[in-house]
Amino acid sequence: MKRDVPEVEELGPTPPLEHPARDIVEILSPMVTDDRLARFVGVLSRRTGSLITVLDGLSDPHNGAAVLRSCDAFGCHEVQTVRGRWPFAFSSHVSRGTERWLLHRAFEDAESCCDALEARGFGVYVAAMEGTLRPEDLAHVPKAAIVVGNEHRGVSDVFRQRAAGIYRIPMVGFVESLNVSVASAITLYTATQGRHGDLSAADREEALAHFLLAQVRDSDRIVRDALALRSR
Repeated sequence: MKRDVPEVEELGPTPPLEHPARDIVEILSPMVTDDRLARFVGVLSRRTGSLITVLDGLSDPHNGAAVLRSCDAFGCHEVQTVRGRWPFAFSSHVSRGTERWLLHRAFEDAESCCDALEARGFGVYVAAMEGTLRPEDLAHVPKAAIVVGNEHRGVSDVFRQRAAGIYRIPMVGFVESLNVSVASAITLYTATQGRHGDLSAADREEALAHFLLAQVRDSDRIVRDALALRSR
């Protein structure tokens, strides 16, 4: 898919909150319907923070968007992107707004991404035909980062060298590989089993604040004005 079409957008990292999450939630919660707020809370109650998806230099915005949708669908809360030839971009037509509901961290290179993951206690796992693990094995890894490689070059050498494990998706037909969006969907569905609902209370509250900021029109101004009134 070409990148120079209106539906293709670059995905920037999730910005830090400018105000305490609790204040944002208290101010903005009354501005959405009870059903919408309950939906936010319900989704977050099933999210996992112990499985991270890493997109390593994906070039096709269609594939990138499809992976974002899979992350949201299967409850994988955090997505990390490593810049390839271009910054990560996605098709808004395909993503259907799911990028708004995910925590996104961006890295310029694989080394810094691996360093940050390992500092947080995450093991890196990559897919390859010679893999000895299966996606269901990843569900039992306490903190796992699944790396989705570039459509043509695959996962970069850095991720391979620093991988805690290599897995493969068993296939019984003539094909030996799958499209990255299909492979990631299979992996995420399987590797998230048993993880749902492990976000900390603080992470859920921060995510809810981001959800509300994305949902309520002119939310930044509303929060600033409300906090200014409180301080008088």
